[in-house]
Amino acid sequence: MIAIIPARGRSKGLPGKNIRLLNGIPLICYSIKSALQAKSISKVIVSTDDDEIAKIAEECGAEVPFIRPKNLAEDNSMVMDAYIYTIDQLESQSKEKIESFVALLPTAPFRLSRDIDNAVEIFKNNNADSVVSITNAHVPIDWYRRIDKNNLLFDYLPQFDAISNRQELDQAYIPNGAIYIFHTEKLRETRQYYMSRTYPYIMPRSRSIDIDTLEDFQYAEFLIGQKNDWKL
Repeated sequence: MIAIIPARGRSKGLPGKNIRLLNGIPLICYSIKSALQAKSISKVIVSTDDDEIAKIAEECGAEVPFIRPKNLAEDNSMVMDAYIYTIDQLESQSKEKIESFVALLPTAPFRLSRDIDNAVEIFKNNNADSVVSITNAHVPIDWYRRIDKNNLLFDYLPQFDAISNRQELDQAYIPNGAIYIFHTEKLRETRQYYMSRTYPYIMPRSRSIDIDTLEDFQYAEFLIGQKNDWKL
């Protein structure tokens, strides 16, 4: 199975984050290396609109067979469209059908090769439409609140029992951005992460950081500093 790593050149939250040095290594290289080390991955493709990202990605071992059009790398561009464009280009070049693929966001540096392999196994064993990596939500969704137009605080969900103990509430999960696996034709049809046969791959919070802001990046640096045996 191939892995696609989408990495556009412009980022509002943290400019240049995809190639920002994390422990002396460009951020995108963590995702490339985990994919290269995964037994289930045959090829690692980086989809980018940026020449510098392309150069660094190739130096880290990925393939960048073409540059993504700028219209697929705008702030309002859908990453789904970038995936489909990449698949279309690869199929056109190789003349081979790509039945399914793994998508790895470059902002999840702590994903391991075994996470990828385990998620692929779930996908294959269950004839899945998609697999999405998730982690435990920090608090139950029942605890969420909203502020109305009068600046008053209300339950986010209707009919919430405010006196419920945390232990009585269902465990909530959130996607961590580390691993997505798609059946290609199902993705073409739906343009959705979650389909009728979407299975979870649960990851611990310690490997579920998704870097979007400077604070996220600093926290990732802190975590790496705590792991004296950390190796890319």
